[in-house]
Order: sequence, then structure tokens, then C-alpha cells
Amino acid sequence: MNEHVAGRTVFRTSKLEEADGDGLNPTNNRTMGEIIAARFSRRDFLRGSMAATAIAATVSPMALMSAEEAKAATGSKFTFTEVEAGVDETHHVAEGYDADVLLRWGDGLFPDSPEFDPTNQTPESQARQFGYNNDYVGYIPIDGSSEHGMLVVNHEYTNEHLMFPGIVTVKDGEVEIAPADQKRVDIEMAAHGGTIVEIRKEGGKWQVVRDGANNRRITANTEMELRGPAAAHERLKTTADPSGTKVLGTINNCAGGVTPWGTYIMAEENFHGYFLGELPEGHREAQNYERYGVPDGSYEWGRFHDRFDLSKEPNEPNRFGWIVEVDVEDPNSVPKKRTALGRFKHEGADNIVSRDGHVVFYLGDDERFDYVYKFVTAGTYNPDDRAANMDLLDEGTLYVAKFEEDGTMEWLPLTFGEGPLTAENGFESQADVLIETRRAADLLEATPMDRPEDIGPDGETGRVYVMLTNNTKRTEANAANPRVDNAFGHIVEIAEEGGDFAATKGTWEILVKCGDPSIAEVGATFSTETTKNGWFGMPDNCAIDADGRLWVSTDGNSPKATGRTDGLFAVDTEGDARGTSKLFFRVPVGAEMCGPLPTPDLATFFVAVQHPADGGEDWEGFGRPSYYEDLSTRWPDFRDDMPVRPSVVAITKQGGGKIGA
Repeated sequence: MNEHVAGRTVFRTSKLEEADGDGLNPTNNRTMGEIIAARFSRRDFLRGSMAATAIAATVSPMALMSAEEAKAATGSKFTFTEVEAGVDETHHVAEGYDADVLLRWGDGLFPDSPEFDPTNQTPESQARQFGYNNDYVGYIPIDGSSEHGMLVVNHEYTNEHLMFPGIVTVKDGEVEIAPADQKRVDIEMAAHGGTIVEIRKEGGKWQVVRDGANNRRITANTEMELRGPAAAHERLKTTADPSGTKVLGTINNCAGGVTPWGTYIMAEENFHGYFLGELPEGHREAQNYERYGVPDGSYEWGRFHDRFDLSKEPNEPNRFGWIVEVDVEDPNSVPKKRTALGRFKHEGADNIVSRDGHVVFYLGDDERFDYVYKFVTAGTYNPDDRAANMDLLDEGTLYVAKFEEDGTMEWLPLTFGEGPLTAENGFESQADVLIETRRAADLLEATPMDRPEDIGPDGETGRVYVMLTNNTKRTEANAANPRVDNAFGHIVEIAEEGGDFAATKGTWEILVKCGDPSIAEVGATFSTETTKNGWFGMPDNCAIDADGRLWVSTDGNSPKATGRTDGLFAVDTEGDARGTSKLFFRVPVGAEMCGPLPTPDLATFFVAVQHPADGGEDWEGFGRPSYYEDLSTRWPDFRDDMPVRPSVVAITKQGGGKIGA
């Protein structure tokens, strides 16, 4: 994102301050690194050299096979020819596959959508076109088909310097972005939110159905309803909404989900960046907002819209940071912010039905030293009555994870009146607990994690995979995490007790610790079958396909730091191949890999390429800041009159068949 300072812009990473800041958790709760170290320091098998100890401490014994044993191992679920890692201007997919651009920023979604004209953008045209920075991608079959359905896509945020001509100047090596005007801000607001669009596979290729009856754009100005325990609470009331039940728009929608009853889930992540101004002296939300980093001021929206200025609407930030549910079968339905699932910087909302019919959502709070959550509905899913499921998310129990050093873990309920969540600690109701979810989790002594992002449950095994992107603010080295800073992240595997996703206890293990395994001091722990192309850093999103295979997309690999771009990796989780990773798809320079989504028949894999061309200074092929007039790539159009365009790509196997096999 961009940090606005008096008209000057410093190009930053693709995320808001969560990626670069110190973390906002003030507690002394033990970190995951400390717990891993304490756990494995007791293990008898940790003997030999310090290097062997560092590696062994983070993985199961399978990853400790000798090189000879590993090379002889068989049983990988993936048989494709691996892509070569590297950096250039375009995308690359495994041999024998096609990767076709399906939707680009500015593409029309309706019969009356105007053609994309990057030099003459308007809020009205953007509201009828595909939005910016596509992140989560979901597919909802029509009549059970894997070749005809509704595609749902989040639009996380906007990069002004890549979107708009004539706003960037470079003087004496300093890059400046001109202050925004209202039109530019309103275009950005229209480019946020989400897209719901009908798609169909014809002649082996996917097409957008522009006259689809349920096609829809959701923006930062779409009217929404606040539902659940926090709705109508005093802390959610504003001048424009004295009822505390209606809110305009959704922002910074990162990963998401699709429910078993076919609704679209949008997860509001870095909402703190959209607010500026100061709270009135002595305002009750001061401590609450400090815990969430509000205001950050990365966007200038508050200069033109009072609701984003704390001095004018001090309660408005409490109306963001929620999970949003959208009925895709009714284009006129009012999206609902489901407050029962808590308020934090939501990354993802993958969900699964437990053995007794409760629906379980796994939720990451994407900031250094924050927490892993899950939500279990009070009611049960009725597969025969869609209407009966439409308000399931208004009642249930929100839990936060506490990981123990002996390899066990517990899900702690965030329930008003239980433990420290009482009036003595400033909570007067369940609404207060949910509005201040982070502080409630602090008091429960949950385990601070290294930026928990997407979390994927595997319905076949009862295991859950937590993507932990990185934490470069870690200051204590230990056997399990020999790096002073966790620059590359890792993946935690949870086994819910009895394979029941609604369980309140379980065990945990490290699947892989990420980074280049050829550099001993990095301490990466991929299987030794993983090649120089297959290792990755910064796991972000994940998908578990119908065959139970794990796919991981990354965010943060840079040419200078890793010599490669981000990509989509196939990761074995079982058998002799456990911990083996292979590169399947790679993005253009500057891009982040988002939204991995296989169709139910596994014949198509949708991926989202976000903010291509962002940066450029650390790629020797460009070597300078990248902006609208001077871009490190013009993917996907490669036309001089077109800027770079975030896009959704459809990957299919040449001649048909299952992806990855």
C-alpha cells in the first residue's frame, strides 16, 4: 500500500502496516516460537549437531529422512512437471497446462458496462466493471455444475500509483503522489468490495456471462446490515445511522469463503488504514482503536467523506473489521455483517460442517503477534432447506487458540461473563467482547502467532492448516526457530480431537518451516525431495481440493530477497512425500498470488494475480520505482496504452483432466 505524507508517497509492501509494523499486541502472552522451543527442548530425539536440532524441532520425523531415503520416497499426490522459479514480466504455469486470463480490472460485468478507459475513469463506470486487486476467489455451482456457476471475488484495496495517470512525479530520486481529489477517492471506493458474476465453460474455455441475472458489484458504498450480538449497540451508532444497524460498504476484503448453503463470505481485514483524524479528548474508544492501529491514514477518504474522519464520526471504525455474508441468488439482497464472528483484521473465512451438523469457521487475524480463531454455529446446517440456514451465523461461539508446549492445544471461548471477560475488565455485554475481540483474546492468554492468514480445514482427515506468513519482529532465537526474525513463515497443522471440527481441544504440529533449505542458517524444513524451484516463503492463502490435496499461495517473495516471484505451490501432507512442495504457477514481477480455487471436478484452478508491477526497485531487470507511466510490467495486456491490470486466471489441463495429476 502507500503511505501518504503531505502529498508525498512512500511505496510500501502489498499490505498495510501489518506487514511492516511492530505488531499491536501489548501482552506478554507466550509467542508461538517460545512454545515450540519449550515443547521440543524435551524431545529425546533432538540430538547431534545444532543444525540438525534446529531443523528437527519444527517438523514431524518424516521430514528428518536422510537424503537417500527422501530421494527414494514415493507417494506424492502431484505429478506435474514443476515450473522454474524466477522473475520476469509475465506468468508461468506447469507444462501441459493453459493459464487464460478470465477477468481483468475494468472488464465489463453487465450488458451496459462501459468499455475500460484508464485515462477517463469515473466512479460510475468502475461500479459497473470488475474491481481492483482481486484477492479471494470462490465458485458457487449452478445446478451442481463444475462448468457453469457464480464466481465471487474480493477486491482488497487500490494502488493509486498503478491505477491513475499523471499523479506520480519523480524528483531527485524522490517519488511523490499528488494529493487525491474527490473523484479519485470515489473511483477507489467503487474499485473496492467484491464482484459476483456468472461464468460458463464453453469449448474448454471459461467465459463471463455478462447478462447473468445475478451479476453484481459490491463497493465501499453498498448499503449493508449489521447483525448479531453487536448490532444496535451504542458503540456502533453514528450520525448517519443512529440505529447502529446499517452501514455503508465493506473495505479491505482479503480472503473469504463460500458457505455450504451457497452464500458468499467477505472478510474485512486492514480496515485501520481508511481512517484519519483524531478522537475527541477522553473518548471511550481510544484504547480499543490503539489495539487495532486506528487511525492509520493510508487513504485520504476522510478528507471527502466524514464517516472516515474520527473527529466527526468516532464510532465508524467499530462498524468495520467484520465478516460479511452475501446472498448471491438475489442481486437486490442486503449484505449482512455478522458480528458474532468477531471484529479483527480478518484473513479468510474457510468453513466446514462438523460431524453433528454445526458449521465451523476458521479465522486468522493477520498481524504480528495476533491470534487464530474459530466460530461454531449454535444451530445446525440443513442441507434440504436453504432458507433455514440464512441466519445461522448470528448465533454461536467464537473461540481463540492457545497452543501448549506438549503439542496439545485448546480453543478458548470468548463468552461474556466467563473468566476475565466481565465488567471488572470493561466488558458489559457480549457486544463489547466482540467489538474488542483482540483485547478479549489478550485476557484469555491466547497464543500470539506470526501473522495468521488463511486457514484451511481438510474434511477427510480432520486436520486444519494455518498459514503463518512471517514475523520479522521476533527477537529471541530458539531451537525451533533459529532465525532471530521469522522472515519466511511456516505452516501449522492442527488435528482436532477425534477429527471433530467443533471440538475444543486438539494437537498441533509444524508441517513445514519456509525459506530456502539450501541455506543452513535459514532452518527451512521442506522434505529433501523439494527442489530449488519448489521451496517458498511467506505462505498466505491455501486451498484443499476435493482429493484432500493442499495448495499454498504466497505473498512477499521479492527478486532481491528470494530471487523469485510469488506463486502457487502444491504441498504433500501425508506419507513419504510429506513436506514436499512443487511450484505449479508463478506470477509476474511485483504481483502477489491470491485466491487459489479448484472447481469441484478439479478440472479448473482459478487464481488471482494481485498488484502486478508493484515495486521494481529490487529487480535488476527494472531497477527503479514502478508507476502508471513507467511500469515494470504491463501484464496482462502488454499494450503501451494499457496499465497493469490485476486479473483472475483460469488454469486448465491441455486435453482435459484433473489439475496437478
